[in-house]
Amino acid sequence: MINFNGTLSENNTILSIQNRGYAYGDALFETIKVVSGKILFWEDHYFRLMASMRILRMEIPMAFTMEFLEAEILKTLGVNSQLKETARVKLQMHRNEGGLYTPTTADVSFIISVKPLTENFYLLNNDFYEVDLFKDYYVSPSLLSTLKTNNKALNIVGSIYAKENNLNNCLLVNTNKHVVEALNGNVFLVKGNTIKTPPLTDGCLKGIMRTQLINIIKTLPEYQLEEDSISPFEIQKADEMFITNVITGIQPVSKYRKKSYDNAVAKLLLQKLNVKIRLG
Repeated sequence: MINFNGTLSENNTILSIQNRGYAYGDALFETIKVVSGKILFWEDHYFRLMASMRILRMEIPMAFTMEFLEAEILKTLGVNSQLKETARVKLQMHRNEGGLYTPTTADVSFIISVKPLTENFYLLNNDFYEVDLFKDYYVSPSLLSTLKTNNKALNIVGSIYAKENNLNNCLLVNTNKHVVEALNGNVFLVKGNTIKTPPLTDGCLKGIMRTQLINIIKTLPEYQLEEDSISPFEIQKADEMFITNVITGIQPVSKYRKKSYDNAVAKLLLQKLNVKIRLG
């Protein structure tokens, strides 16, 4: 069952063809991991969503407090018998119908849907994982590119390219020819004792897991964090590369072209991440 504006329904076809999220991509979403009724990193998800809605000039209802949306998520999990399980929650916000490119309203609606997941905490995936650059189209670095909107044409075409070329993932490049992110997460490089990730000004998604790992890395005296542009040349010189998102956690990359990588730092950070979740 889904939750549409607080009403639980078994009808998965409640949206009309005039829905602005469908017609114009005038929508945002958060992908959230929930373990036994505990919403991981909920505060970060909530404030990112609220900030994104303001950037898109959506009207945020007074009722949309962190407590209200949390309760709606838990209600949806409960009716789907997922409260004591591990689940993937998708919280979508779209501007209400009306207008063409120019909306006739700033009011919004929300939809919450859930799917089961198998792992409670984050596990290191040691399977072979190969990536390459996707250079058919580029990310335009701006505030809009850091938002999690329904405009994901670049990620879709890139994912098809990856499948056609037997790749596990692709790295997206911005118009300045800097590596920005992967198709489904943020990118980190390790070189010696330096851990580097692209800055938001390069156009990467303001990832929730990215934020968690940045905070963890800052507590490790043996490593230095850099938020700076990454060139394709640097990728071939790195000791390690990994991709992050809230569902997988940390995905080590095994190979980029002729370069192979270790995963020692990814393993360390994953342990720290799971400790943080247990204590949080």
